[in-house]
Amino acid sequence: MPILRPSRRDILKMSATAPAFALGTPAFANISAPVTGQSAGYFRFTVGDAKLTVVSDGHFTSRARDIGINADEAEIVAFLEAHFLDAKSHYQHTNHAVIEIGDSKVLVDVGSGNRFLPTTGRMLENLAASGIKEDEITHVALTHAHPDHVWGIRDDFDEAIFPDAEYFIGATEFDWWMTDDRVNMVDATDQSMVLGAVNSLTAAKPQLTRVSDGYEIVPGIKMIATPGHTVGHMSLIVESEGHSLLITGDAIRDPYVSMERPDWYGRIDMDPESTVETRKEILDMAATDRMTIVSYHFPFPGVGHVVVDGAAYRFIPALWQWNQG
Repeated sequence: MPILRPSRRDILKMSATAPAFALGTPAFANISAPVTGQSAGYFRFTVGDAKLTVVSDGHFTSRARDIGINADEAEIVAFLEAHFLDAKSHYQHTNHAVIEIGDSKVLVDVGSGNRFLPTTGRMLENLAASGIKEDEITHVALTHAHPDHVWGIRDDFDEAIFPDAEYFIGATEFDWWMTDDRVNMVDATDQSMVLGAVNSLTAAKPQLTRVSDGYEIVPGIKMIATPGHTVGHMSLIVESEGHSLLITGDAIRDPYVSMERPDWYGRIDMDPESTVETRKEILDMAATDRMTIVSYHFPFPGVGHVVVDGAAYRFIPALWQWNQG
């Protein structure tokens, strides 16, 4: 009896006629953490004469459903699977920027410390690995008062971790969290978040300046109002030698969802209408002005550019370049 050796074409035909239940779930490219001898804890680049270091505070996960609570769940699943992403769990990085411009070193947000989740709180470790000393930080800009952005502001003695730095936060943001009895004005599930914000902002209060839209921290770095995710959320613009950078904070949260489905808003967004309006405004600005962006929850290091794509947008990651010489 002759031995049957099906051709590649025959195999493809058989695969096409196989029952649908025989097909596996989509494969995901889950890349492991760096092995010993590599470091993915910080990333350096420049914008004009400004030197930028992105420092990781770690990662955490949330429900994938929460990225678009105004969208149909089936549409969310289809969108995530089409992008080779987990349709059940949303994996988020936490990227902090240190801006060196002139004699100043400005840190954006302070991370979670040891008070939020066991997978976060790596910022100080990675800051040290990058060669930046804690006492070299001259200014700290706070985009908003959520746990992963401010709970790391104080040490175990409830003192600010950068004691010689000036701190800045939007006045609207500060006033909302620090309103008397705010903890009893929110749902029970959000009360710990309020208490943590109050404790953190109180620790930095002696060094804290409340600012408004367009406030210049140092020459070349200003804070702009980007409300929606929280009522007083602020982002930063860095300008140097004709180049510009937008540090989005959480005004843009995901490189695919926020760009390609800008009308979706998340469970954590306080003001859905303002969230969407603000997102579109700064995406238009970044695309039109060809700005570099750094986004807090994008895959590390979260650096790239925005382009208009019909009625939506696309994120173009920055090209990694090995240092020469």
